[in-house]
Amino acid sequence: MKAIEFCGISIFQQSIRAVFTIPHRILRMNNIGRLLSICGPSISSAAPRLSESFSSSLGAHAGRMRDIYRLRNGFYAMESALHFFPCAAVPAEMGIEEWNARDCWVSYYQGLADDCVFLAEDVFGGHFCLADEGVYSFDPETGERNLISQTLDQWAEAILDDYEVLTGFPLAHEWQALNGAIPPGKRLLPKLPFVVGGEFRLDNLYLGESVKGMRFRAEMACQIRDLPDGAEIKFVFED
Repeated sequence: MKAIEFCGISIFQQSIRAVFTIPHRILRMNNIGRLLSICGPSISSAAPRLSESFSSSLGAHAGRMRDIYRLRNGFYAMESALHFFPCAAVPAEMGIEEWNARDCWVSYYQGLADDCVFLAEDVFGGHFCLADEGVYSFDPETGERNLISQTLDQWAEAILDDYEVLTGFPLAHEWQALNGAIPPGKRLLPKLPFVVGGEFRLDNLYLGESVKGMRFRAEMACQIRDLPDGAEIKFVFED
């Protein structure tokens, strides 16, 4: 399949149509190849390199992560709704090792974000992370994880099959049609958190910095982690 320039929903739809018009080629592609065929170019043009210590934290997934990085050193897909971190930082973009550094935002979750590697995010800053068991979604408002797949290839298949839900693509497209492209390092964050009834609507979203959004929601997650369902919530945020 020829490389497809990433420029929005029309390209994504055309790519999906191409999957069905040339099935003899697509059948030879794994799901990661299918996903990368409809994503943008590499975020970083540098040769992908991960430190030994970070590679070891990837466990059994290290080989597949290296395969992905050889093909795309970080990428955006579905009109920037899906963001896969590059190996190393580039202007306005954190690399995957910097993003997973404890003092970036992970430690703010007080254990809720430990023992996994965060590799990608949806348009709302919800994360996809790797652990021994497979690929999980990570809710930044609660710190809860849900297993999506056992392998990265199965994760790519899940994204392709349910991209509207898993990446927030419809709202990403709608917001950018009105406001322009989402800049690197930013996500569409809820004014009223989703966990307390905030709606998935444009008027409940604002453009916010990714790191600040994670730190803010970490405080929230830590305050509600032990509350029973239905409990009244009153948030206290320190300056």
